[in-house]
Amino acid sequence: MMPSAEPSSVSSLVALLADVSLRVLRIAAFLSVGVFLANLAVSFGLVEKIAVVSQYLTGPANLPDEVGTAILTTTASPTAGYGMLADFRESGVLDDRATLIAVTINTFFGFAQHIVTFYAPILIPILGARVGVLYVTTRGLIALAITLTGIVAGAVLLDSSNIDHGAMDGEVIAEEGTTADSDAEDGPATTKTRVLEAVGETREKLVDILPRLAAIYVVVALLVAYSDAIMGYLGGSGQALTTVADGLTGLLGLPGAAVPVVAAFALDTTSGAVVIAPLIENGTFTARTAVATMLVGGIVSFAVSTFKRSIPFQYGIWGRDFGSKVIAVNTGLKVGWIALALVILLVP
Repeated sequence: MMPSAEPSSVSSLVALLADVSLRVLRIAAFLSVGVFLANLAVSFGLVEKIAVVSQYLTGPANLPDEVGTAILTTTASPTAGYGMLADFRESGVLDDRATLIAVTINTFFGFAQHIVTFYAPILIPILGARVGVLYVTTRGLIALAITLTGIVAGAVLLDSSNIDHGAMDGEVIAEEGTTADSDAEDGPATTKTRVLEAVGETREKLVDILPRLAAIYVVVALLVAYSDAIMGYLGGSGQALTTVADGLTGLLGLPGAAVPVVAAFALDTTSGAVVIAPLIENGTFTARTAVATMLVGGIVSFAVSTFKRSIPFQYGIWGRDFGSKVIAVNTGLKVGWIALALVILLVP
């Protein structure tokens, strides 16, 4: 007779794979939108219209107007914005250095989207108006500082050798060339033709990205699901996270109650907010020490979030080599600016 634990394990595995499938499908949907919009923007000349707004970002950073489309799209959907940047890199419009700087400039606009979807409706009500607004404002200023860092880096590090305007123009010329012979019979390219071409290019991009994205997500999901067993075999435990939190909070002179808050915040932002909320009400934390504690939790959480979310997403979009560079730049800038924010918050 088959042990009862085996069907349970099988059902857990099936549920896990179903969850991964839904996650990949959701990302695929946003990527489709991003790449489709990028192709459509070029085909219909929308880049020139959007450039009126985005030129204040792309101009000082020595980036082409097309990048402004992706950056502004990030406000509505970070995944779509990344999809557009990936398309620009693949088409040769941006080299690796220019792409890294464009990704850096994206930071604040990705944060702006989370204000509407998470910070305002969920986090601020849990933390209370004073601490909640102070925390979100601090995170917003950090994100803005990273974006401004990207603009300055572009101004200093980029020149015409990093950008190939002809790559985008070449696609448009090629499209015009392929339709020129048929114009006499079919007339100028119609809206339907342009849309179908954008759909075709989007399909090619998804065929290239999705298999890699799905494979990486499956591997990471399995490692996370069986992390306790893996840590047991390796002789580790969850105490490592608490040890790191204890060391950081002690170094910064935060209250002893900060340790469990940091540990909870590192694993899940909402859980961390729920843990610290009553400690704010009873006076254990002031507004400044509460925000500092949550920022420390954010630093500790990078190890967890990088493994669970950043690696699958970035590797899926860019591949392992360039995806690693994106993760390193993002993490380094976030840690650096959060550390500066902690100094400002905790200086007497």
